[in-house]
Amino acid sequence: MSDNRPFAEVDRAKQQVREHIWNVLDAAGAAHDASTHGRIPNFVGSEDAATRLGSLPAWQRARFIKSVPDKAQLAVRALALTEGRTVFMAVPKLADPHPFYLLDPAALTVPPAEAASSRIAAAIAPKVGVDALRPVDLVVLGSVVVNRAGVRIGKGAGYSDLEFAFLTEAGLIGEHTLVVTTVHELQVLDEELPTTTHDVGVDFIVTPQETIACPSAYRPSGLVWEHLSPRKIASIPALATLAAAR
Repeated sequence: MSDNRPFAEVDRAKQQVREHIWNVLDAAGAAHDASTHGRIPNFVGSEDAATRLGSLPAWQRARFIKSVPDKAQLAVRALALTEGRTVFMAVPKLADPHPFYLLDPAALTVPPAEAASSRIAAAIAPKVGVDALRPVDLVVLGSVVVNRAGVRIGKGAGYSDLEFAFLTEAGLIGEHTLVVTTVHELQVLDEELPTTTHDVGVDFIVTPQETIACPSAYRPSGLVWEHLSPRKIASIPALATLAAAR
């Protein structure tokens, strides 16, 4: 459910929550970076969270996985490729007419653990358009903070939500698609979080110690055009094409 406050006010409230969590993680030494501020935290225990995620039946059934490129989810991508699952990963800022990297485990020229690195993936994986992708079984998101109802806040750039909406519009994400995030336990709150109608909720939260099911997580039905500025639309070729066709 979205927050009824003005969009700018909700955005300010999100940033306050981000700053709090970044401070908590830094104080606890719960991430590998000297500071987590401004990024998806590369949290301590991400490998254990990936292993826990890999035990979920939904993961074991998944053949096609859409993942963020963040370091915190590196172990998740490596696990997927090692197990023979195809991974789709967005080109940075979707700033290419072919906005996704296609990591096909059968076509890798380097070991899966190396191919899972966003830097190496960008060098070895073909860029493809939406027409080359398959329906997504499972979406892996990075988070700054998430609550037990499945409301998630990212680092503020908005690309994960945009990619999700874009693939929903293309019919590649649907009711069958599950959404998961891996985080440190300090990133999980019990309280309500600010959210808007374009924010993607998660079905499962996986920490190194716990798996949390969120059975009523919200997800948008597609792109929320009124939340996209003309500048943002123009910067994303695939989005500009969709906008021109409206």
